[in-house]
Amino acid sequence: MVRKRRTVGGRTDRNTWVRIERRPLEKARGQSWNGTECAAVLDGVAKPAWLQAVSWSDTAGGAMWRADETQLLPGAPVGPDAVLTLSDEWWEALNLSLDALAAQQTTRVATPDTVAITQVGVTSAISETFPDVSDTAIREWTPAHADLNWANVTAPQFCLFDWEDWGMAPRGLDAAWLWGNSLAFPELAERVRRERGQDLECRDGKLMSLFYCTKILGPHAYPGDPRVELARTETERIGAELQAG
Repeated sequence: MVRKRRTVGGRTDRNTWVRIERRPLEKARGQSWNGTECAAVLDGVAKPAWLQAVSWSDTAGGAMWRADETQLLPGAPVGPDAVLTLSDEWWEALNLSLDALAAQQTTRVATPDTVAITQVGVTSAISETFPDVSDTAIREWTPAHADLNWANVTAPQFCLFDWEDWGMAPRGLDAAWLWGNSLAFPELAERVRRERGQDLECRDGKLMSLFYCTKILGPHAYPGDPRVELARTETERIGAELQAG
């Protein structure tokens, strides 16, 4: 049994995986929350095959429930002991999948942290934490997983799972999320930046890096976060580059 912030999952007696999610009714309205099912049509992306789903309403509890059945993962989620020993083949598979994902088409909107990403939201978050960055307009939107962290990828064989939040997002969001989740390990953060440089070094990618770092350096951040020091150094560099044009 695996418990996450809003889901629980487990292996079935058919050697498949079932993941159950509960959402408050107000967050189940609007864009459908069948992200895992919709991701089944994505070509060239390493992910577990989606098999079937069922959903039901709990009006008394003010919630919607959904269960998705997928293939088992080809390996274990990447843990702290494995992140610095990933093979070159693993990084190549990551790059192939992210590049393939960015080339897809969808009407879905990415929902990092279950909140639909918008220009207004990006501008508000960045301006609050990095007021010297004056131009926060996003130029390019592409499909993104929107929750790319080390707990959602496997090794030694690369696979990307938990697709409930995927959709259109500013270019570089996925790269920025993985980079931001790596800042406690400078060598790893640099490897992510090197592998996904085409996304992180473009203007929108720099904005997404700042957007992620509002979680680390913003007014509601945890002061004991081990990523604070490197995040502060990197955001100073990124902010200066954006201001310089």
